[in-house]
Amino acid sequence: YNPAPLTDDQVRAVAPSIFAVDKHMSRSERYTYIPTGEVLAALRKEGFEPFMVCQTRVRQDDRRDFTKHMARLRHATQVNDAEANEIVLLNSHDGTSSHQLISGLFRYVCQNGLVFGDTFSDVRVQHKGLIVDRVIEGAYEVLDGFERVRERRDGMRAIILDTAEQTIFARAALALKYEPDPVKPAPITEMQVLEPRRRDDVSSDLWSTFNRVQESLVTGGLVGRSATGRRMRTRPVQGIDQNVKLNRALWMLAEEMRRIKG
Repeated sequence: YNPAPLTDDQVRAVAPSIFAVDKHMSRSERYTYIPTGEVLAALRKEGFEPFMVCQTRVRQDDRRDFTKHMARLRHATQVNDAEANEIVLLNSHDGTSSHQLISGLFRYVCQNGLVFGDTFSDVRVQHKGLIVDRVIEGAYEVLDGFERVRERRDGMRAIILDTAEQTIFARAALALKYEPDPVKPAPITEMQVLEPRRRDDVSSDLWSTFNRVQESLVTGGLVGRSATGRRMRTRPVQGIDQNVKLNRALWMLAEEMRRIKG
């Protein structure tokens, strides 16, 4: 993450596929090619700036410059909050993804972005027609949904979980990432993912519990045991699809806990 908006040169250095000069050879004539860089330029004019970008790693050299990429953008009206609302933009030029815009949130305190579940805006724009105009419309649609995000977040902050409830939440979260079973248990425990990394997250409310668990599972770094008993350290979730999938699943888990307890 960058403390200031990224320039095109910074974006290109990390995610060159955003500026692919053409679609991948596998795409047909019906595929309308608009580089994501052009979409970003149009979004900048509307006040949306990129603060983080990445692209997937691929083994085939012929797909590296066209592969799926992600940009996390903040609108000028959202930048200075302690928790900045973001628009997560996904795309590719090899047919593996349409333009997709999802609600997101960036916590300055832990520099860890989360993606909200299906409760909020999820806009998809296919590679045909007036792509740039439809992506901009979608960005504003996601932006309009952030008021509902704030309401859900405040609702989670008002719900206190006892120790047993926090453990249940952490156990369910571990199952989302590791799919443990009696033969192959999760490499780390509920207590490890619930351990606060900073004073701000010590509270037992649902929002703090959710953030502790989410940061532990996404950023990794916890010492655990493999199925064979070997000492190991958990890995961060770096793949774009895996990151979005886990973040959204964790958010939906927290939403369900909020509904039950609310």
